[in-house]
Amino acid sequence: MDEIGRMDRDHVWHPYTRFSAMDDEPLPVIVRGEGIHLVDDRGNRWVDAISSWWCCALGHGHPRVVEAIRRQAGDLQHSILGNLAHPAAARLAARLAGRMPDPRVHVHFASDGASAVEAALKIALQYAHNTGRPERTDLLAMQGAYHGDTLGAVSVGFLDAFHAPFRHVLRPAAQVPVPASPADEAACIEAARGVFAAHGGRVAALIVEPLCQGAAGMRMHSPAFLRSLAGLCRAEGALLIADEIATGFGRTGTWFAFEQAGIAPDIVCVGKALAAGYLPISAAIVRDGIHSTFADTPADRTFYHGHTFAGNPIAAAAALAAMDVYEEEGIPARAAVLGAKLAEWMAPLARLPQVSEVRTLGLIGAVELRPDPPGTGGEPRARRVRRRLHERRILSRPLGDVVYLMPPLVIAEDALRGLVEALHEAVVAAG
Repeated sequence: MDEIGRMDRDHVWHPYTRFSAMDDEPLPVIVRGEGIHLVDDRGNRWVDAISSWWCCALGHGHPRVVEAIRRQAGDLQHSILGNLAHPAAARLAARLAGRMPDPRVHVHFASDGASAVEAALKIALQYAHNTGRPERTDLLAMQGAYHGDTLGAVSVGFLDAFHAPFRHVLRPAAQVPVPASPADEAACIEAARGVFAAHGGRVAALIVEPLCQGAAGMRMHSPAFLRSLAGLCRAEGALLIADEIATGFGRTGTWFAFEQAGIAPDIVCVGKALAAGYLPISAAIVRDGIHSTFADTPADRTFYHGHTFAGNPIAAAAALAAMDVYEEEGIPARAAVLGAKLAEWMAPLARLPQVSEVRTLGLIGAVELRPDPPGTGGEPRARRVRRRLHERRILSRPLGDVVYLMPPLVIAEDALRGLVEALHEAVVAAG
């Protein structure tokens, strides 16, 4: 495995990884996964407290998903969806439709979350063109939003720390403020109304991460706020795109976060946990009233957009098996129950002097740390907490000053409580 480490260091470009991180110590080499754990080449068992970038909702090595992959791999490995169909994609589209408020939808498959967002944005813009409203070329997004790293997704989710080098080639979306607390929600809705007014009927769509903005530091807003945004979109004739890539499939305690607001988005983007994180697959789920405008008669309005591996049979089979498990084992409801315990167990962290706020939603728990006093220097507090957790073989990736837990939804109650206790101890020890 020393040879693997050398090849990795010499040739792998690790995403979101500072070069200096590899100077500090060798990166763990993960060789297998078991439940909530990842196991490295030295036999160390790491608790996957972030579900491997928020997607391994059923943990690692779930037998039903693994078997579905094996079975499908023996039958059909790949077939394009351009002018062809295959059973796994058809069944998965129907299953996703059945989970929408109105099942009259069509599913445009893609490979990853950013690709689903790109499709959704282009669909919204072409829909305006198809329906004789070509002036609707503007997109709105929420402050601090993140929707992926392709250029269209960056335009509606620009984060200076990530995307500053690309600013000159983007057409950034106008931003709607996000409330810092429920008391701010009315003012933010008024501000959103002002943003729409400033664009004078030119808005094609607003894209929202429902209830929780992930990369912004697990910033949360209420279902009532989301419901008000949906009402504003309807009043203004703009589409509402719900980016459920991080929040879908039970993470917030319901199948989709938008359900808690009692709304029906025009387009829903899903990914990550769609196939339990086992294979790359994503989708933009589009209501039929939009889809029907893309006919090719009397004029050709075909959506000329797609991906080679869109709806790949093996990935779709994995997603179908994952959805079976979500349904049969009541995973979303289980996440709601465990989420209430998570909120209770994390509450004491808010009393620590180095903590400014604790936020929870379903099985998402975030601790926002106060910055170190000016002139302190040295390693930032969040990185010190991360280091303490890693010493205990708990994987974490802080977002700025925010350290969060987003474990697999199948985590046992005692393991979840142990994670919270370890986080509490790490925050105290980091000072």
